[in-house]
Amino acid sequence: MQPATAKWYDRREAVFIEFCIEDSKDVQVKFDKTKLDFSCVGGTDNIKHHNEVDLFESIDPNESKHKRTDRSVFCCLRKAEPGKSWPRLTKEKTKLNWLSVDFNNWKDWEDDSDEDLSSFDRFSEMMNNMGGEDDLPDVDGADDEESADSDDEKMPDLE
Repeated sequence: MQPATAKWYDRREAVFIEFCIEDSKDVQVKFDKTKLDFSCVGGTDNIKHHNEVDLFESIDPNESKHKRTDRSVFCCLRKAEPGKSWPRLTKEKTKLNWLSVDFNNWKDWEDDSDEDLSSFDRFSEMMNNMGGEDDLPDVDGADDEESADSDDEKMPDLE
């Protein structure tokens, strides 16, 4: 058994962790007030993964959720004390080789306006609208190679 590679980022209302395991099966996520326990079987080699994290601060286990996709398992940990910044995910300052910061989603929200407050609400709504695990929507839209970025400019047709 080995730990799954994971990325995390902090928001005003919640902390998000993405366990990067493709084709995961037997996913189990247990939210405790001060701990997260994750396990699954994943990849083409069916490797057993297990991660146990003693969290930096307390979370609300009843409001925390997870979602499995073909590429990862995404967890949303609702903070027990919203508005309190987490400088790291873990209670201990020890560097975990399987854990990194998700800089693509990281924001210094302490200096921001309240516009980001609804990110947890949007995630919650998405989770509530989902059916069973077999009919989960594909949220990995960024992986569609043919989709153009919103900031890409269209070149005029020259004839």
